[in-house]
Formats: sequence, C-alpha cells, structure tokens
Amino acid sequence: MIQIDGCIQIYNLTNFERILASLSAGAVAGGLAKTTVAPFDRTKIHFQISSTKQYSTRKAIRFLVDCYRKEGLRSLWRGNSATMARIIPYAAIQFTAHEQWKRLLGVDAVTAHSSSSKKRFLAGSLAGVTSQALTYPLDLARARMAVTGKECYNSLIEVFSKTWHDEGMRGFYKGFVPTVLGVIPYAGTSFYTYGMLKLWYTDKFANPHPLLNMVCGACAGMLGQCTSYPLDIVRRRMQTATITGGEYNSTIQSIRKIYREEGIKRGFFKGLSMNWIKGPIAVGISFASFDYVHLLTKSALSKTHHLS
Repeated sequence: MIQIDGCIQIYNLTNFERILASLSAGAVAGGLAKTTVAPFDRTKIHFQISSTKQYSTRKAIRFLVDCYRKEGLRSLWRGNSATMARIIPYAAIQFTAHEQWKRLLGVDAVTAHSSSSKKRFLAGSLAGVTSQALTYPLDLARARMAVTGKECYNSLIEVFSKTWHDEGMRGFYKGFVPTVLGVIPYAGTSFYTYGMLKLWYTDKFANPHPLLNMVCGACAGMLGQCTSYPLDIVRRRMQTATITGGEYNSTIQSIRKIYREEGIKRGFFKGLSMNWIKGPIAVGISFASFDYVHLLTKSALSKTHHLS
C-alpha cells in the first residue's frame, strides 16, 4: 500500500489495472490540452504549410479574426473533431506506453543517476514512436481539415474517403518519416525534462501545488519543441501537399526544397513563436492533468482491492 499526502491510499494494482489507469488519464489529458489550444494550432498549421505566407504575430491574429468574422467562433476549432479522434487515443497510448517502457527499462523513479536518466529519455522517445505509429493517419486527417474549408472536407470520414480514393493507402502515411524523426527528440526531451523536474521539486517540497506540475510541464514542452520543430514543418508540408499543390514527396526532397526557397529561419522555424505560446500551455496542461487523473484513477481502482 502507498499513502500519498496522508489521504489518498493506493493498494497494489495489477499491471492491467495500471494500464487501464494510464489509458484513462492519458485520454483526458490529451483531450483537455488540445481543445484548449486548438485555435492556436489551426493558426500554426495555416502558416506552416505555405511557402509564400510570412509569419508574424499580427498576421496570426488577423487570421484568427478573419476566421471568426467569416465562419463564426466555431471555425476557430475547425478540425478539432479530427484532433480529438487522434489525440485521445494518441495521448492514452503515449502515456501508457511511457509507463510500460519505464517499467521494462527499469527506470528508477526516485533517483536521477546517469543510467536512469538515459533510460528515462529512451522511455519517452519509445513512447512517442509507439503512439505515432498507431495513430498517424488521424494526425494527417487533422492537418488537412485544419487548412481547408467545409467545401473541401466536411467531416473526418470524408477526409479518409477522399484520401483513400485519390492516393491509396500510402496517402495516409505522407510525412510519417519526419514525424518519427521529430518525435524521438521531442517526446524523449519532454518526458525526461518533466520527470527530472518532478524529482527535483518533490525532494524540495513535501506537498507541491498542482500548478507546479503545469509549470514543469510547460518547461518540458518548450524544450521538447525546440529540438524537433523543423521536422514538424516538413511533416505538415508533406501531409498537405495534395491540397496545396506543393511538391513534397520525400523527407530529403522536402528539406532541400524548403531550404532552397525559404532559407533556414523563414522556412524551418515559421510559426515557432506561436508554438512557444500554445506548446507550453498544451504540454503543461497535459502533464498536470495526467498526473492528477492518473492518481485518482489508481486510487479508485485500489479501493476495490481494499474492499474485497
């Protein structure tokens, strides 16, 4: 039995129950975080996929205002249904995979020695790869809905139907290689940073405030996105090439094309300042809400053991 803060008691759980708790908490965390930042996400994608539109804070705000004036408030969340269809299973799988990879790799949860640190980074990277591999077509559908109007794709089902008809099975995995290459440093850095910060503050504070989890998650998200943002640009260009008419057929060819036409700063880091706003918010909410819901779920499941 584990007693936390003198009030929440967690009895020994089976691995299945731990997986169930992680899946539930991950789903809630992902859905809550992405819904909060959906308007920023749509704006970021709008500029990422264009080789001609230059990004600035003023232009980003103008895009949001124009969407609101033309299509109403709900337009700011266009594509969020596809986002939820993807992020709920994605976050559930990612957080669960992270817990399982930590268990398989023998990550020490209470110390920060070098071998544990390396395994902590590896567990995060493997969790990111696992979740991306299982949910990637949903990410592609979300991106395409975010950059089009209702006249092109009216629903998530229509995205899948048109993609299958026009591009076949390969169409669902455009941009998969840069996505995986990007998620390895992103997820590894995010989970590693958050885990190490938690070790630090739990050692300093007996009962840390839940907001501290959000701050630590925000720091983890900011560091993570800085390591992988250029590949995020490549991924979006490849995902939406069919819509925009751009020739982004492979990872290397796309990198060369972006560099040749736009340069490093304007091409590979377009919209990064927007990501510095929405990224830390989303990751902070995600980590904090996962920890909170995960603890409550495990507590609820453990009560069945105690009662029985």
